Amino acid sequence: MGNHRAGKKVYLYAVAAESGDPPGGFPGIDGKSVYSVSSGRVAAVVSDLSNGKLRPERRHLAAHQVVLKRLMEKGTVLPMAFGFIADGATTVERILSRNQQALLAQLNRVAEKVEMGLRVTWDVPNIFEYFVNTHPELRMARDRLLGNHREPSEENKIELGRLFDDVLNEDRQSHSEKVKRILARCCEEVKQNKCRNEREVMNLACLVGRQRQQEFEAAVFEAAALFDNNFAFDYNGPWAPHNFVELNLDV
Repeated sequence: MGNHRAGKKVYLYAVAAESGDPPGGFPGIDGKSVYSVSSGRVAAVVSDLSNGKLRPERRHLAAHQVVLKRLMEKGTVLPMAFGFIADGATTVERILSRNQQALLAQLNRVAEKVEMGLRVTWDVPNIFEYFVNTHPELRMARDRLLGNHREPSEENKIELGRLFDDVLNEDRQSHSEKVKRILARCCEEVKQNKCRNEREVMNLACLVGRQRQQEFEAAVFEAAALFDNNFAFDYNGPWAPHNFVELNLDV
């Protein structure tokens, strides 16, 4: 179970299937050695905490990600969200024991799979002007609502903004469906996350078999070929499958 003092607070990175080959033996947050705590058929990957508290500083977040990356190189893990602290190894064992079946079901779902991300953005100087130039109905609405030379009313601005949002979201939906149809051939699951800003067309999380990452890349290029130079495709990964793990742990 590694060298750790009883009762010392520990930080959880991930849960893995108990394999007899405990993951760990490399540094985690604050340089503390990563080790595993087992119960039944699952094991938690943890490290001791210096003072029992952890701020979401960049160095801590980076260390968390490095540990997950190392673990993903060895096999399938269920990543924990940043900031999960337990009151020592005994508490971790109890959590694993209470949640054994749920954890095994989740591990089975993501076994031998990784998460790949795909973000598509409109690569244009002015997103509103781009839409006005490519959607005649929006251009007509702009001319009607803002066209006469007096200062447009707040009401007219709001109405135009609402029309723009409607057109933007319709385009996002149709573009996303087109891309997801192609990705579905090589992905186990595709999850559409919320767009983070106006220029984002889609922000997809894709669950991909470890052996199918090259197929995924080829599918991204195939999808990108359906779009003109006003769109930028950016894929990333492999990551631990954060978007496909739902851990509501009974602690």
